[in-house]
Amino acid sequence: MVRDRGTVRGVPSAILGDEVLVERRDDRVALVTLNRPKANALCIGMLDLLAESISGLASDGPGAVPGALVIWGGERIFAAGADVTELTEPGAAGRVSDAFKAVTAVLSDLGCPTIAAICGYALGGGLELAMGCDFRVVGSSSKLGQPEILLGIIPGGGGTQRLARLVGPSRAKDIIMTGRQIDAAQALEWGLADRVVDRADVLGTALEMATSFASGPGLALRAAKRAIDEGLDSTLDAGLAIERDAFVELLDTNDARSGIESFLEHGPGKATFSGS
Repeated sequence: MVRDRGTVRGVPSAILGDEVLVERRDDRVALVTLNRPKANALCIGMLDLLAESISGLASDGPGAVPGALVIWGGERIFAAGADVTELTEPGAAGRVSDAFKAVTAVLSDLGCPTIAAICGYALGGGLELAMGCDFRVVGSSSKLGQPEILLGIIPGGGGTQRLARLVGPSRAKDIIMTGRQIDAAQALEWGLADRVVDRADVLGTALEMATSFASGPGLALRAAKRAIDEGLDSTLDAGLAIERDAFVELLDTNDARSGIESFLEHGPGKATFSGS
């Protein structure tokens, strides 16, 4: 699965394989491409490689974390789901679920904004991977769903939890209990998609979003992501305490000082940030 491909813009060859391609772009955006024809079925090995590849983006030391990350499945399909053939193996169910959990944990721990760029189908594990990202840019002809119920099982990669948090419990039960696919327009209406664009514009739109994030205050973006994510798993009071601590900590950074000084002198939106 993994072969020596040299170094691609700072990414060690040990975390690159034919099925997961990683590119560090000059605008501090990392592009991760799923590359397992024909349907990007997410087998355990591919999920392990994906987790290694994403965590490896921060392995070069301080400042190595990208400003934003895009996961892209290609022009035809994002990912059709987990590799169902593996589910017939004894003990595989737990390993599959754990592999999905590891990938989404790495996406969260990376700290920068993450964007799923979805063309075609994002089904089952494919949708679970996309929901592990902060944002989803979806092609107008795409279909999204959790069809596991049609196999007599339920989502095992986070679908029951993340989908309910994004669209509400009733809509999540609709999608999961029927196994039906929803189109991009409905996904946008329900809050599962953040932007819907023509198929040809999906990757470009996701990269533009990522570039915009990467030029912003990285420390504040990281703190905002952590406060929101951890707050959702806490009580309101606990979440407010997380927010307060992050707010106080950020005001003692060079970025905050630069941002406030720029605002007072030039108005909003003119500051540049150093990430310190």
